[in-house]
Amino acid sequence: MPGELTISVSSGALDSDSAEEQATFGMFVVAASGRPLTAGVDAAKDALRSGPHVAGYPFAEWLAWNWWRLRWELGRPAAEGALRRWDFAHRMSTIGEGYAWPDLAIFSDGQQSFLVSGRSPRSDAAMFRYIGASRREAVPAESLESAIDEFVEDVLTRLDGRELRATNLHRLWSDLKTERKDLELARFRRLEAQLGYDPDEADEDNILGRLDEAGAIGEEALAEVAADEAAHGGKMSAKDIENIAKRNGFNANPNDAVVLSDPAGVPRPGEIQAWRIGQRLARSVRSQEDLDGQALPDKRLAEFAGTRSGAISKKGRRSADISFAFDRDGGHSRISLRSKWKTGRRFELARLIGDRIFGNQVAGCAEPLYPATRTYSYRQKVQRAFAAELLSPFESVNDMLDGDYSEEKQNEVAEHFMVSPLTIQTQLVNHRRIGRENAVVDHGPAASFG
Repeated sequence: MPGELTISVSSGALDSDSAEEQATFGMFVVAASGRPLTAGVDAAKDALRSGPHVAGYPFAEWLAWNWWRLRWELGRPAAEGALRRWDFAHRMSTIGEGYAWPDLAIFSDGQQSFLVSGRSPRSDAAMFRYIGASRREAVPAESLESAIDEFVEDVLTRLDGRELRATNLHRLWSDLKTERKDLELARFRRLEAQLGYDPDEADEDNILGRLDEAGAIGEEALAEVAADEAAHGGKMSAKDIENIAKRNGFNANPNDAVVLSDPAGVPRPGEIQAWRIGQRLARSVRSQEDLDGQALPDKRLAEFAGTRSGAISKKGRRSADISFAFDRDGGHSRISLRSKWKTGRRFELARLIGDRIFGNQVAGCAEPLYPATRTYSYRQKVQRAFAAELLSPFESVNDMLDGDYSEEKQNEVAEHFMVSPLTIQTQLVNHRRIGRENAVVDHGPAASFG
């Protein structure tokens, strides 16, 4: 089925190694939407197989220990040290235990989970050489949870059948099930994972102190800020945000911000790719406000955010690595924008407009803080796609380009819509008008809006 993830290991014979490995040995297959991501060539038989023969026990242990990070930590961080730590929690090739595991990375954006499988090097002389997948596979995060649950329970059943009932996996899985059922423990573990820590690795008082800040900025906003810290460094507390808003922000009235008169029909978060929701919301706003395909002036854009155009033209002192709208009581809000460039500030303000609509009218999580961060969580991807479509509607962009995707033409269109050339280029890549390899600026896979 589309979007379905399955993890399985068949029954096979193994005469050596531990009792746990003997009980769980067989052909190991991870498949997304029926497509095996563990496929490779059996060198001994020169035959293509859906997966290697390994013991399922080490993988089940790895899943149980890393469950919170697999489910809640975002894709690869920017910092090199953090990247090495990320690999051990998300990349299957780090499991070891004497088996040649696939180079398969698993991570989530909060709503969807992603699996990226790599090809074995040509010089690899292993008996099983992985062929890798040609694309990143996306599945609902709930599908990842279900697949892990079913696989680990199957492994435990096989262990129990061999009278192996007190293994490390039994203990890990029992602890994990307790944590997932306990709301406060789950909150703790989720934030811990979003900050890039293994269970019980972070300072407990630090995590509890951050959780206490949820009342001031919002539970989901706290998660977004934590994810940005894990990926790029730099801690921001609720007090920091409040001080930045006072010192560097611009006044806004959230009651004056644009809302959708009819948000019915917009899919729930996670049902479709984030960029599709963002694009659909932006098109709805454009239609509702009779914008057609025209460029959006600063004054109108600012009105959509409930503020004045000075928020775009006047550069505040940059004192934060994120942009945000911070609502206070009595219909008062402060907007802080990160960029010092006009096109960047327009894009960031559009992201905040989209985030308010998405949070209030789609996700149902109206909170004091609306952050636009540097990460690629589902929420941030919705924002970016919304901003791109609101500021430079793709149909109009495509008509203006008229098949000419040269750098000069892209720059001309970007100037017309008052966005950066990177925004136009990313739209062209995402809509498959140009290949990523033909992009003028190589900004990496993470720059995709969705």
